[in-house]
Amino acid sequence: MCEDSTMVSPSGAVVEVLDSTTDGKKYITSEELQKHNKPSDLWISIQGKVYNVTEWSKIHPGGDIPLLNLAGQDVTDAFIAFHPGSAWQHLQKLFTGYHLKDYQVSDISKDYRKLASEFSKAGMFDKKGHGVIYSLCFVSLLLSACVYGVLYSTSVTIHMLSGALLGLAWMQIAYLGHDAGHYQMMSTRGWNKFAGIFIGNCITGISIAWWKWTHNAHHIACNSLDYDPDLQHLPMLAVSSKLFQSITSVFYGRKLTFDSLARFFISYQHYTYYPIMCVARVNLYLQTILLLCSKRRIPDRAYNIIGTLVFWTWFPVLVSCLPNWPERVAFVLVSFCVTGIQHVQFTLNHFAADVYVGPPKGNDWFEKQTSGTIDISCSSYMDWFFGGLQFQLEHHLFPRLPRCHLRSISPIVRELCKKHNLPYTSLSFYDANVTTLKTLRTAALQARDLANGAPQNLVWEAFNTHG
Repeated sequence: MCEDSTMVSPSGAVVEVLDSTTDGKKYITSEELQKHNKPSDLWISIQGKVYNVTEWSKIHPGGDIPLLNLAGQDVTDAFIAFHPGSAWQHLQKLFTGYHLKDYQVSDISKDYRKLASEFSKAGMFDKKGHGVIYSLCFVSLLLSACVYGVLYSTSVTIHMLSGALLGLAWMQIAYLGHDAGHYQMMSTRGWNKFAGIFIGNCITGISIAWWKWTHNAHHIACNSLDYDPDLQHLPMLAVSSKLFQSITSVFYGRKLTFDSLARFFISYQHYTYYPIMCVARVNLYLQTILLLCSKRRIPDRAYNIIGTLVFWTWFPVLVSCLPNWPERVAFVLVSFCVTGIQHVQFTLNHFAADVYVGPPKGNDWFEKQTSGTIDISCSSYMDWFFGGLQFQLEHHLFPRLPRCHLRSISPIVRELCKKHNLPYTSLSFYDANVTTLKTLRTAALQARDLANGAPQNLVWEAFNTHG
């Protein structure tokens, strides 16, 4: 038997509390919890216990975006995915004293949490293997060969080959930076942070702070058109006609305008896709500079700026060692084009998957990851080429799991998806490219069709809409 009462939260909001006389606990409903979804009044629930993370969001190591995107919800599955066991001890100081009255756990969440617990007990999150050492040696060899070819050869062919080796090195470094960003690479948080800045900012020129900012949002809101920045590429690319409604990007805080210029580019995106990927690196440099110069709170801003300046010192010096401007331009373009393969890899994992509009929900974590990701099937000897991210669903479900374990857990995840009648999409590299191009072509034809009036477009939507 419960008696209703009210109380005032620290932000001044009135909270309806249900005082249980049987167990002595205080309860609120999910409906009441949902009201606390603003930066100034931010509550979440983990395993039915309600926490006030309003102030914590300002210093949260993963940034405020994940907390804001899941505000007012039970976030147990997401919390398990992103945090080690040691994080649980820090929750108590944020506990409001209230529990979620209607807290329930779905069957798929029970299975997911059981899996995560088994992996943890087996020590899989801590066993990183020797892949990092092999990758570092491989990257060092590539960079050394590149520098040697530029400095000690007069052959144009060798210079272009050196540019290709630099691009390949950047690809492998990006995978290492990804591992460091997820705290998979090194044994401690501090060393992972150092590795991220060194190999990210210093060697590639792409800020690890920018990567974390966007990547954490991507993981939380996988394939949400208005919450996931990895799908927000107007005016150049659009994976769904839903973007033609000029929806507002919650991540960037601005409207994704679909105007005549965007319609023109989108109409031909299935032709321009690969050329865009070849120079996509330029956009990442620009995004890094814009973030580091912004007024946003950026962890380790000074270190990120110094690391970026290191890159913009050694890279121009290396390029200047080439004998003439045509070779310098060609060298840069070759390195960018080779790295463009990786940009294609990243988009294959999500562009052709299902999309949706709206915020992510904490109670369908597993479902959203399965519908929004595509694995790339390949032989084990090609794992180095994909950096483990060919197991995209496995990585999204267990982002802290070192890449050396992803292949071994793939059959387990596949069976879990089959058990709960959820999609497990795994395509060959070729088929993934074809499917992505079909998705882009469908949106391109829909963009062209918009100029012919709404009725015709609605028919097209009915038969061809994606996501």
